[in-house]
Amino acid sequence: MNQAKTRCLILACGNTLCSDDGLGPWIANWSEEHFGDDPGVRVISCQQWTPDLAEDIANADSVLFLDCSVESAPGQIKLTPVESAAHGPGLATHHTGAAELLALTQELYGAAPRTCPLLTIGGGSIELGESFSPAVLAALPEACRLIEETVREPLR
Repeated sequence: MNQAKTRCLILACGNTLCSDDGLGPWIANWSEEHFGDDPGVRVISCQQWTPDLAEDIANADSVLFLDCSVESAPGQIKLTPVESAAHGPGLATHHTGAAELLALTQELYGAAPRTCPLLTIGGGSIELGESFSPAVLAALPEACRLIEETVREPLR
């Protein structure tokens, strides 16, 4: 771990070719534009969270995870704290969630961010396509407001 500590790491995931699942990358782009002048904020967007992100997490004071949720009602926004939770047997790279990434970070680097919220928006469609459902489009302004509030909130 040779990197300087990041004040806030924004980790977004999603597939831009699967309608609402493209939320993560869209919000990552918004975040890069919105927080681009803040050297303490770093944004990473990927199709899925993978174990190699543990080093980036270990080098962050706080992490904001962003994802689409198929378990929530379309357009429903949730901001919940993430607690470390170990993987079951074997290391699954396709379904590595925020809790598993935190556990891996602690195991490999002995480090954990001070705060780790997960912001999800319920997806209305994850079918092949590059546009968002009406429910997700309506939720974007509130989601961006929550992201700004979360990133700008001083660490306790």
